[in-house]
Amino acid sequence: MITRISILDRSRTREGHPAPEALRDTVELARAAEELGYHRFWVSEHHSVPGVAGSAPTVLAAAVAAATWRIRVGTGGVMLPNHQPLVVAEQFGVLEALFPGRIDMGLGRSVGFTGGIRRALGRDTGDADRFEEQLTELLGWIDGTQRAHPEVHARPAEGLRVPAYVLATGEGAGIAARAGLPLVVGDLRSRARLAEAVGRYRTEFRPSARHSTPYVVVSGTVAVAATEEEARRILVPEAWALAHSRTRGVFPPLRPAAEIEALEMTPKERELYEGALTGHVAGTEEQVAAELARIAESTGADELLVTTSTYDRTALLDGLTRLARIAGLS
Repeated sequence: MITRISILDRSRTREGHPAPEALRDTVELARAAEELGYHRFWVSEHHSVPGVAGSAPTVLAAAVAAATWRIRVGTGGVMLPNHQPLVVAEQFGVLEALFPGRIDMGLGRSVGFTGGIRRALGRDTGDADRFEEQLTELLGWIDGTQRAHPEVHARPAEGLRVPAYVLATGEGAGIAARAGLPLVVGDLRSRARLAEAVGRYRTEFRPSARHSTPYVVVSGTVAVAATEEEARRILVPEAWALAHSRTRGVFPPLRPAAEIEALEMTPKERELYEGALTGHVAGTEEQVAAELARIAESTGADELLVTTSTYDRTALLDGLTRLARIAGLS
């Protein structure tokens, strides 16, 4: 069993609940996660996605950190190709200065997912290929080793300890290994791909001043409930949103499970919907505990990052409470 468990909340909007409420829900969930004994609480970066309110992760992380007192707070992640490394260093420096010893810098290599978003950000798909270069620059701003811009300093970041994490699959696992940084890898539905990325990371890992040994965080959806059927219903809203996005090109706010189960779906929608429901870790406490034990054995993961989203916030919190009990969090 993986005993260090954390949460990534994507600030998903819900039908009838606008984006400002989604952001407030994220802060409330962080408070609950802290009470339940979770290790970290991370927030994400998405731009111009109708179903996601979290577009400014360092701003939201500040709100989360201000509303909590113990839990580590960070980003899962800041998409580095969208930003100048100096600005990212400054933002995390401010966070670490305000909340010392509690801030994590999770970094990803994605750019905006449509051409219009990329143009608005002043980026293109090729910027993702510069991630490793940008990562090196960013770390240099924080530890004071960058020499590309003499007499320029990232204040107040320079000299502070801000732990960095690389969110990645495939090539990104190699980048994390070469940088000597922890790897955050998912999702749990693709076990073979997950194991391959983790194996490559461990094989290629180079010890660094930040980490002397590999550190693996596996991420994915986990739904725990009193019955298998109740756990499945937690998954329904996100599964339908994914099917909807792939058939209509728009990622929608989450809808109640009962509404979705009553829908007349096209054969293609039904195929995508059912596919999106499979492969997650879902079930009763006993079933989830057994599955997480298998994941721990197959990956050797040091930490689990839970990314579950659903319409029913009560069911979500109940599931996280059950998961905390399974893992013996306190």
